[in-house]
Amino acid sequence: MKKVIDIEERIPTLRAKRRRRSNVKFILLTTIFGVILFLLLYFQSPYSDIKTIDVTGGSIEDATFYTKQSGLNIGDSMWSFKEDHIEKQILKQDWVKAATVKRKWLTTVSIQIEEWNKVAYIAKDNDFYPMLENGVILSVQDQLIPIDAPIFLKFDDEKIRKRLLQELAKLNPEVLAMISQIKATPTSTDPYAITLFMNDGYEVRAEITTLANKLNHYPSFVAWIENTEGHEKGIIDIEVGEYYRSYFKEYMKAEGEQQGVEQDEEQSEE
Repeated sequence: MKKVIDIEERIPTLRAKRRRRSNVKFILLTTIFGVILFLLLYFQSPYSDIKTIDVTGGSIEDATFYTKQSGLNIGDSMWSFKEDHIEKQILKQDWVKAATVKRKWLTTVSIQIEEWNKVAYIAKDNDFYPMLENGVILSVQDQLIPIDAPIFLKFDDEKIRKRLLQELAKLNPEVLAMISQIKATPTSTDPYAITLFMNDGYEVRAEITTLANKLNHYPSFVAWIENTEGHEKGIIDIEVGEYYRSYFKEYMKAEGEQQGVEQDEEQSEE
């Protein structure tokens, strides 16, 4: 026989369920209203404004320059800009390799700059202009002879110049710092032939396309030469293989060749 439940007994249970549903709805509506109110107050308050623009990583230009390029100002809303749009604005500068813009905390915008490395200078009209690894020549000039990067001599071919800059960027920093000047010395068979004048007094003859791979071994090669008894400064040739000859032997050879040419000319005149 089925048990008959009196409606009077169920009323308290039903009332409790309704009360719980009403409480849940009230809490949900109150929470939504509170969030909306908070957001309205936040966006209308100074707490949603930019108070700090933190620029890091720039050396070619300072923080003030990059802040101006971003278009951001202290007091602007933290939510009035798109990060990727600001990054594209900064990347319009041809010396900037990468830019990262992020909102930080509640009132700070972080701008991180990565510039192309300076790897050389080029001499023009007695002035020296910095060159970056991507081939860009900066308009900033220096009348003093630079010592922090090698100087390019007689590099009029832009394609060859850019290729050399790419190779220099691959060098170990300590090796790059050892180069004083680089001169283009192309031949009829090798347009990429160059001569490097090193700060330690050696001369290196090389080929641009293999420069980084071979020149990174320069310190150990010089150490081997200078550990040899009676060593002298001279020419290190890494165009094809690797070999060394002293300046004395090189000059004696050149002098002998010159004398041979002069003798041939005298004999032909007779």
